[in-house]
Amino acid sequence: MRQIVECVPNFSEGRRKEIVDQIAGAIQQAGAVKLLDVEMDPDHNRSVISFVGPPAAVEKAAFAAVQRAAELIDMEKHRGEHPRMGATDVVPFVP
Repeated sequence: MRQIVECVPNFSEGRRKEIVDQIAGAIQQAGAVKLLDVEMDPDHNRSVISFVGPPAAVEKAAFAAVQRAAELIDMEKHRGEHPRMGATDVVPFVP
């Protein structure tokens, strides 16, 4: 039986599609993962991206996404209804 893991990171950007698309692109470029969903919430200014794949590929894609988010999201300028910890708030993994 093949092992897969889902990752559902939350990013502090939900208004600028071009930024979220670049983060999703970093996930896809990491290889061997399947992007399941990209959900943007402009009121909270957050996005949730879901993807699955083999554990090592999901780990690589998650790190690529977090790195890209840190490069693109300026927390000094970020405003939204949801409390935030950083450009990436949480990175849950679901076995």
